[in-house]
Amino acid sequence: MKIFQKQLRLQPQARGFHLITADVEQALPEVKQLQTGMCQVFIQHTSASLTINENADPTVREDFESHFNEMVPEDQSYYKHTYEGPDDMPAHIKASLLGSSVSIPVTNGKLALGTWQGIYLCEHRNDAGSRKLIVTAWGI
Repeated sequence: MKIFQKQLRLQPQARGFHLITADVEQALPEVKQLQTGMCQVFIQHTSASLTINENADPTVREDFESHFNEMVPEDQSYYKHTYEGPDDMPAHIKASLLGSSVSIPVTNGKLALGTWQGIYLCEHRNDAGSRKLIVTAWGI
């Protein structure tokens, strides 16, 4: 069994859903050494999240942002956690709904994503900084 792990720091992104598949692949080229295994990508933040979805049509990512803003609106009178602005508590809720990690099988040295799948950074803050990810792969 081989195990590889790296920290990846992403540049600040605008609020929205961003494809980061290539960033993850470049961060851990050791995946090429695995015939069969798993790769986990974990984000070390509570106001951004990760998911896997459509990698070709950018309007899917735009629709994700629109839908999540409708589903979890800002400026709700019942929010108590508002110290960092009106997007803060909604960002935490959105991050919890989507999750802090994704797992992808590794097959023949490559992430075994489907033809139309990509890894998204889901940035839920208006003025976020860089984001740190831990990428871990293991297998044989």
